Amino acid sequence: MVRLLAAATITGVLAAAVAFPAVGGAGLTVKSATEELHLLPEELKEPPLAEKTTLLDMNGKQFAQFYYENRESVKLDKVSDIMKTAIVAIEDFRFYEHGAIDPEGTLRAAVKNFAGGSIQGGSSITQQYVKLVLVNAAETPEEQSAAIEQTLERKLNELRYALAIEEKYTKSEILERYLNIAYFGAGAHGIQAAAKRFFGKPASKLNLVEAATLAGAVQNPNRTDPNVGKASRERLLERRNTVLSRMAELGKITQQEATEAKAKKLGYKDVQVPGGCDESPYPYFCLYAQNELLNDESFGKTPEDRRKLLQRGGLTIKTTLDPKMQSASEKAIKKFVKASDKPVAAQAMVVPGTGAIRAMAASRDFGRNKKKNQMSYNLAGDVQHGGGTGFQAGSTFKVFTLLTALSKGFKLNDGFSTGSGYSASASSTFRDCKGNPVGIPDHTVQNSSEGEGGFNTLTTGTQHSVNTFFMRLEQEVGLCDVVKTAKSLGIKRADGNKLNEVETFTLGVNEMDPVTVAAAYAGIAARGAYCKPMAITEIRDRVNKATQYKPKCQQVLDEEVADAAAHIMSGVFTKGTMSQYGGIGRPAAGKTGTTDGYTAAWFAGFTPDMASAVSLGDPRGAFRHDLTGVTIGGTYYPYVYGATISGRIWKYSMIDALKGIDPTPFNAVDKDRFGGCTRCAPKPPPKPDKPGDSPGQGDGNGNGNPRDNGTIDNGNNDGNGGWFGGRGIKKRPNARGGR
Repeated sequence: MVRLLAAATITGVLAAAVAFPAVGGAGLTVKSATEELHLLPEELKEPPLAEKTTLLDMNGKQFAQFYYENRESVKLDKVSDIMKTAIVAIEDFRFYEHGAIDPEGTLRAAVKNFAGGSIQGGSSITQQYVKLVLVNAAETPEEQSAAIEQTLERKLNELRYALAIEEKYTKSEILERYLNIAYFGAGAHGIQAAAKRFFGKPASKLNLVEAATLAGAVQNPNRTDPNVGKASRERLLERRNTVLSRMAELGKITQQEATEAKAKKLGYKDVQVPGGCDESPYPYFCLYAQNELLNDESFGKTPEDRRKLLQRGGLTIKTTLDPKMQSASEKAIKKFVKASDKPVAAQAMVVPGTGAIRAMAASRDFGRNKKKNQMSYNLAGDVQHGGGTGFQAGSTFKVFTLLTALSKGFKLNDGFSTGSGYSASASSTFRDCKGNPVGIPDHTVQNSSEGEGGFNTLTTGTQHSVNTFFMRLEQEVGLCDVVKTAKSLGIKRADGNKLNEVETFTLGVNEMDPVTVAAAYAGIAARGAYCKPMAITEIRDRVNKATQYKPKCQQVLDEEVADAAAHIMSGVFTKGTMSQYGGIGRPAAGKTGTTDGYTAAWFAGFTPDMASAVSLGDPRGAFRHDLTGVTIGGTYYPYVYGATISGRIWKYSMIDALKGIDPTPFNAVDKDRFGGCTRCAPKPPPKPDKPGDSPGQGDGNGNGNPRDNGTIDNGNNDGNGGWFGGRGIKKRPNARGGR
C-alpha cells in the first residue's frame, strides 16, 4: 500500500513535470527523472549523531563537557506526551496514517512549487528526518549545500530513502530519531538539549506552552532563534501561537486551552550550556584529561579523528579528580598568591602506587583575557597535556642524586668535605649518557646562604640542600646514572625536548611541570614503584560500553633505597630548609627547590598516601623576571626560596587534602644496609691553646658554633660541623639558589 501511494504521488509529480520540462533550473526532464527514479526503497546511511562528551570527577559528578553540537539523545518515552502531540500536529498531522510521504500534502505542494518554480513544503516527518541525516552526514560545504538544494532531483532522492526508513523503523522509532536530530535554535540540537536550553528542564517535563514553542521552532530555527534578539523572540512567539491554533483545530487541545496558553509569555530562560575547559570549574585538570584522550591513538588514527570523537562521540569519561583535594589546593594557593600577581603558583597532587592525579590548580584564572591576567595553557601540566614550558626545578632534582648514591651503596652518614664553591674540569669529570664531556670548566657553583661548605653527609647535605656537596656527590656516582634514575621516575622536560645532561643536572636546570615532579616523588613514597600519571579511569561510549583504565606502574628502585631516601627527606621539615615552617602533623618527606638566581621556587614532597609538587615562577620569563624584590600575595619578599611560598602552599594544601585519612608511617630504614658510614666525618682538629686560633665547632645538632673569630658554617649531626674553612672570617651568604 505504501509503495502504491508513493508511486501515485510520484506519478503526479512527473505529470506536472511534463508541463514544465525544466524545473527550477534543475534541467530534470521526464526522461531523466524516469531514469533516475527507482521506486524500490534505497538504504540510507545513518551516521551516529554528534553527541556531547562529559567529564566526571571520581565521585561521578560532571565538571566539564565537550560538544560539536549540543545534543543529548533520549528515548521517546523520555519526551512528554504533549511534546509528541505538538510536533506531529504542526509538522505532519497524518504522520501515523501515511507511509513514507503524505500524498495529499505532497500533491498540493507540487502544484504550488511547479507554478512558482521552487520546491517547498509537503515533507513528511520521515522525509524531514532523511534530509537532516543527509545534512548531518555532509563533511564539506559543498555536500551540505547539495543536501538542502531546492531541486526536484534531491526531493526524489529523499523519497527513495524515506521508503526505506518507513520499512526499517516503526512510526515511534522514526519520531524518536527525528526529535533527536532536529535543530531548535539557540545552539540546541535534539529535543532534550532544547528543553534544557530553552526552559531549564528535561524533555519529559515539558508542558503545553513549552511544547508548542519547541514544536514551532523547528520550521525555521535560525529565524526564530530566541538568543538572537527581540525580533526573533517575537517571531517564535507568533509561531508558538500558530502551533496552539493548529492543535486546537485538530482537537488535540480545547480552544480554551489554546487561548489560555497564547496569553502566556514566551518563557525562554536562556540556560547557558558551558562547553570546553574554558567554562569548567577545574580548567587545568580538564585540559590534562582532554589531552590524554587527544594524544591516545587508540581513540583515532589522527589528531582530527580523536578531536571529532571527543566533540561528537557521546563519551562519558570518569576521571581521578577529587573535588575535596582540588579545593584544598586552590584554597592554599589563594592564601599566598593572588590571581593578579605576575608570578604564578601551580600545584599537582598524585597518589603513590597508582599515579592518579587528584588535584591540579594554579593561582591564575584560566582564559584568554590578558587584562584579567588570565592564562590560556595548563600551568600544572606539560606541553603534551596543554601546558607550557615549565620552570627549572631547582634543588628538587638533588633527590635523584641522593637515590643514585643510596643505590650504589652510600650510607646515611657517608659524606665528604666541600668548599663554598665547586668547579670541575668538563673534560674529565662529568660525562653525559653518550660519554661526551659536558659542563663549563670555568663555571663555579656556589652554595646558598644555608650551606657554605664543610663536611656533609647524605643526611645533612640533603636537609640543608648544599649545592657543592651534591655536585661532588653527582661526580662520585656519575652524571649518567643520576639521569637514568630521574628518567626511571618519569622525569622529562615540560617542553617535550630531551633532558639537558649537564654537570648541573642535580641542581635542577631542566624545566619541569608539577604533575611530572609530583609523580616522581610519588614513586619514592610508593617504595620505588613509579606509576605514570593518570587522569582517566573509565570511558563509556554512546551505547554505554565501558573501557577501564588501570594504573601503569613499574618497580624502578629497591624498596629499601626509597625508604632510606624518605627517612633523610623527612628531616627537611625538622632540621632542614622547611624547619622554619614545620611539618603537617603526620609522617612526611620533601625537598625545597630554589634555582640559581632565584628564577623559580619549588617544593615537592609526600606522605605514604599522597605526593604533591608546587612551582612558582614568572611566565613572562623567569630569567628576566626573577623572584627577588617582588610582592606576591600582598607580601614583599627580597628573595623567594623554595620554602617561602611553595613550601607553605604544599603544607597547608596537604593538611586539608588529607583530613579524614589516617596517617600512614614510613617504613623503617634498613640499618644493616644504610647504618654507620664508610666515608665518615674527619676527626676535629686538636683544641688550640690560644683563643682566636680555633675554627668553629659543631654542636652535634647540625649547627655551627663559632668560637672566638672562627668561621660560621653549618654543622652536622656527628658534632663536626663548621670546622671547615679559614679562620677569623665571617662569611656572607651569596645570592645563589639551591635551597
